[in-house]
Amino acid sequence: MDLSVLLKQFCGAVERRDGKGFAQLFAENGVYHDVFYGPFEGRVKIAEMIDDWFHRTAKDFRWEMFRPVSDGKTLYAYYTFSYVSTLPEAKGKRVGFDGVSMMQLRDGLITEYREVANSSMGLLEIGFAPERVAKILGKEAKHIKERPEWSRHAR
Repeated sequence: MDLSVLLKQFCGAVERRDGKGFAQLFAENGVYHDVFYGPFEGRVKIAEMIDDWFHRTAKDFRWEMFRPVSDGKTLYAYYTFSYVSTLPEAKGKRVGFDGVSMMQLRDGLITEYREVANSSMGLLEIGFAPERVAKILGKEAKHIKERPEWSRHAR
């Protein structure tokens, strides 16, 4: 599997609002865990996430992946991501953030996608009130701490 091709297809489908093409990169029962919207399971839901959720309040997406590392089963890549927010608070401003994509792979398809994102930068650029940013970051922290890797840290 050529990782650079997979990552270009991944990012390009989001930029083009091609939910169906994006979903085809996933296994039939694959899961995309979005840092803001939560999990989307299966190709139909993943396609809806791109076409309906991502593009509902944003346009002109730009997504790039850098320095991929993989053992054939797991793929990590640093990314930069931005879009023009259509939320009233943003006043048409381009906002963005960076992070690390973590993908589980099987037979050339993504079975699970997660990310660690520096979302606070984008939330502040949108112009959200501090209380709203705190609420979103609190929700994000809750999701992170629900992962099995955090079980030892819960006490």
